[in-house]
Amino acid sequence: MDQIYHIPVLLNESIDGLNIQKDGDYVDVTFGGGGHSREIMSRLENGRLFGFDQDEDAAANAFDDPRFIFIRHNFKYIRNFLRYNGVEKVDGILADLGVSSHDFDVAERGFSFRFSGDLDMRMNRDAKMTASQIVNEYDEEKLIRVFKEYGEVKNAYRLVKTITAARLQKPIKTIDQFKNVIAVCVPKKHETKYLARVFQALRIETNQELEVLKDFLEQSAELLKPGGRLVVITYHSLEDRLVKNFIRSGNFEGKLEKDFYGNISSGLTAVNRKVIIPDENEIERNPRARSAKLRIAEKV
Repeated sequence: MDQIYHIPVLLNESIDGLNIQKDGDYVDVTFGGGGHSREIMSRLENGRLFGFDQDEDAAANAFDDPRFIFIRHNFKYIRNFLRYNGVEKVDGILADLGVSSHDFDVAERGFSFRFSGDLDMRMNRDAKMTASQIVNEYDEEKLIRVFKEYGEVKNAYRLVKTITAARLQKPIKTIDQFKNVIAVCVPKKHETKYLARVFQALRIETNQELEVLKDFLEQSAELLKPGGRLVVITYHSLEDRLVKNFIRSGNFEGKLEKDFYGNISSGLTAVNRKVIIPDENEIERNPRARSAKLRIAEKV
């Protein structure tokens, strides 16, 4: 089913990066269609795998296996739910960030500008905040920050002025409405790239993705056993910068702080000094892989 739901990116590279011990405890915090998890399970004997996913659609892909525990919650709660299951430390943690290809292909989820549907973008459909609420309720200053910081939209000021003027006439509820409103701001030669940036910004804000990622990284460093591995696949520069900085320095700004003896330690050490990217064959099979970057770290 995972091939329909979601094609796993950098599958072999990421699972090899976990350096799986057959009796170890592992966590896949972005279970989705179960593609990465299935490969982890194939390398376990008496070990266990905890799969996190807040999306109700992903729950249908959970394995019927006593070694597998599915947790339908956001991975920012990783520490709490592992403790609930009697686990203090694990041997490896995998995160494949971004939105699954399944969610992009379901029109009513509102993630893609290719479809008609509600301007929703919630990864967890039980969450209260939607992209439509952000577009209709945020003040200009807040909206400008969202599009500048999370989408690096160059004409963010003009974009926001256009949105706020339109919403005075009528609330912006659907993807088609939104696209029609902002059409005057979209560069004709770069329409797809521009819309991708705008939708990315809204999605990140709707799901608080960067704050969730920060919480997750800090908890992961504490949850790993010595020698345990953290494997993270990112899809845009904002995510990748946070992951790279945290592995390198233990903070998100990348500041190298020394202890009393002049040593620098983040608690993690990079396994791959050079970021791993998909080859052309994988990109041809799975276009979503084009922007993927894989970073692997080991607990010191």
